[in-house]
Amino acid sequence: MATELVTTGTRAPIRRAGGKNRKTASDWVVLAVAVVIGFFIAVPFLMILINSFKSPADYNTSGPLSLPTEIYTDGIVAFWERVNFPEKLWNSIYISGLVAVFAVVISMFNAFALGIGRVKGRTWIVVLILLANMLPQEVLLYPLYFMFKQVGLYDNQWAVIIIFTVIQSAFGTYLLASVYGTFPKELLEAASLDGASRWRILWTVVFPISRPTLSVLLIFFFIWTWNEFLIPLTFLISNATQTVPVAITVLQGDRLMDVTTTSASALLGLIPTLIFFLIFQRTLTRGITAGAVK
Repeated sequence: MATELVTTGTRAPIRRAGGKNRKTASDWVVLAVAVVIGFFIAVPFLMILINSFKSPADYNTSGPLSLPTEIYTDGIVAFWERVNFPEKLWNSIYISGLVAVFAVVISMFNAFALGIGRVKGRTWIVVLILLANMLPQEVLLYPLYFMFKQVGLYDNQWAVIIIFTVIQSAFGTYLLASVYGTFPKELLEAASLDGASRWRILWTVVFPISRPTLSVLLIFFFIWTWNEFLIPLTFLISNATQTVPVAITVLQGDRLMDVTTTSASALLGLIPTLIFFLIFQRTLTRGITAGAVK
């Protein structure tokens, strides 16, 4: 009997370990598809990287797919000096950072009222927010232009900050309201029995538990706002207030730039968001994993 127990106890883990390491045909297909998709995603970035360090003569001779014969940095330096890149970089960080923080805070307040506070007609409010979030930006341009002209915020970075805070918080409210709607009632009731107010429940119970989701929203809001083009192009007309994407496009329209300088401008515009993503990659992964486990 003892021998059977020992045998049974030792064989089961071996079978489980073997089952884990064995890959099926579907696993290999998924892996192959992921590699192909990753390759096509990486190709544009690699071409930008290669052509950013080519001279115009080298590009005309060997084309866009060959490696540079020598490291050529004049294109990067020329773009850096033409647009005053540090100023544009700060404008983008300033606008995107404030929008991300404001939108997350407003989304949390709105979702707490709709998902946990159980406001009357919450379903219709959430549907209305979703429909408003689906409006194309072109529809909003003229009303917003007229409004900010009247209040004196045209060609002011706060106009763009206000617009994108509202747009991003609408999406955040829709997402968080559904998350807070499934929040454990036992925790809320226990906090209420301990005498905690709504404000205290929000910051001591709801906020710590939903922090991973809020972190994911913060990262997405920052990157989405950084990449926005149409509204900043419309409302930031002076050179001192423009963001990096607007500066790149305006420079390409105003002056003739060779392909290598254009690639250099795209590389400089891409590097900050790539660094931001790499810094907060673990935060993003933990937030998505926490949501999946929940």
